[in-house]
Amino acid sequence: MNLNQVTLPVHDLALANRFYLDLGFTQIVDSPHYARFACPQGEASFSLIEQSAPCTNSAVIYFECEDLDAQVARLKAKGIAFEQEPQDQPYLWREAVLKDPAGNKIKLFWAGQNRLNPPWRVNIQDVQQPAAGKERS
Repeated sequence: MNLNQVTLPVHDLALANRFYLDLGFTQIVDSPHYARFACPQGEASFSLIEQSAPCTNSAVIYFECEDLDAQVARLKAKGIAFEQEPQDQPYLWREAVLKDPAGNKIKLFWAGQNRLNPPWRVNIQDVQQPAAGKERS
């Protein structure tokens, strides 16, 4: 299984599109109420859906960038405001925090090998396999 995308709610699609283009993403779908973006590296994508009803999104979207401090400096030069400058975290990631125009929380981060292999990593898997031809309930 692979994560395909995350869809974020926004109130002003045009404003949100400009914001994510400024962050360096490539817009690959453009419709009146929906936009989709490809990440500059890898094959991940995410989308935006315009909603008129107020919504509260407590999810945090993480975008990985190896040159975190330089990337933050470039974005600040474009006028993008950060709530938190890059800081080393106790869980071995370096993070900067900002919000998109709809208030969705975004963390730009670099974790290196600690992203998937922190010192406290565990490998828990479901060892039960469904019988051939039978669905799990």
